Amino acid sequence: MIAKLRDNLKSKKTIVICSLIMLLLFFITLFAPWLAPNDPIAVNLAHKLQPPSLNYPLGTDHLGRCTLSRILYGARISLGFATLIFISSLSIGLVVGIIAGFKGGWVDQLLMRLGDGVMAFPSLLLVLGLVGIWGAGLKQVVLALILVQWVYYARVIRGIVLSLKEQNYIAAAKISGSSQWTIMKKHIIPNVLPPIAVMGTLEMGWAIMDLSSMSFLGLGVQPPTPEWGAMIHEGKSYIRTNPTLMIYPGLMILLVVVTFNLLGEALSEQFGIKRRQ
Repeated sequence: MIAKLRDNLKSKKTIVICSLIMLLLFFITLFAPWLAPNDPIAVNLAHKLQPPSLNYPLGTDHLGRCTLSRILYGARISLGFATLIFISSLSIGLVVGIIAGFKGGWVDQLLMRLGDGVMAFPSLLLVLGLVGIWGAGLKQVVLALILVQWVYYARVIRGIVLSLKEQNYIAAAKISGSSQWTIMKKHIIPNVLPPIAVMGTLEMGWAIMDLSSMSFLGLGVQPPTPEWGAMIHEGKSYIRTNPTLMIYPGLMILLVVVTFNLLGEALSEQFGIKRRQ
C-alpha cells in the first residue's frame, strides 16, 4: 500500500513538472517573435561563428545568424507541425478505427487490410519513398507522415472499440433501440478519447523525431527557415570547430521528446496504454 501511494505521488509530480515544461515550450512557439533577440534569417557574414555575447546569447552560425533566435523560431516549426501531424493522423485513425471496430465484417477487413498494406513497409522508408516521388519540402513531409502514421492509431482504436462492444451497457443500448450513431456518440467515442489522449502524449515525441529526421536529411524544412533538425544538418560541417551549432538544437529535441515520453508514461499507468515498440 505504501509503495503504491509513493508511486502515485511520484506520477503526479512527474505530470505536474512535465506539464509545466510543455506549457513553457508552447509559450515559446506562440511568442517567438517577441522573445527572439534578432532576425532568425538575417545573414551577417561579418559576425559568423561568433561566441555568446549580449547581442547573440548563444552565438551565431556559419552565416552570422543568431542561434538563439533560430532555436526559438525553430520551436514553431518543430512543435507546430508535429502537433499538426499528430492531430491529423489521430483524426483519420479515430474515424477508421471506430468504423472498423464497430461495423466489423467486410468493412473491418477492408480497412484493416489497407492498414496492413501500409504497415508492410518500414514507416521511415515509406515516408522517404513518398517524399522522393513528390519532391522535398515541409508540406510533402507532413503529408507523407500523416499518411503513414494514421494506421497505428486506427489499429489501437479498433482494439479499444472491439473491447467496448462486449460491455453490457452497449448491449443494453442496442436492446433499447438506440441507433448505431447514438451508440457511437454516447458510449463509444467518450470511452475511446481518454486513452487516446494519453497515447497522444507518447506519440508526439515520435512525430517530432520523424519531422526532425527528415529535415536533417534535407528533405523537410528548406533553408533559410529555422527548424531544429535542419539546424543540426547545417551545423554538422562544424562539429569539430563549433559543436554547439548541433548541440543546442539537439538538446531542444531531447528535452521535448523526453518531456512528452515521461508525461505519457505517467498518464498511461491509469489507462494501461502500452507505448509503441
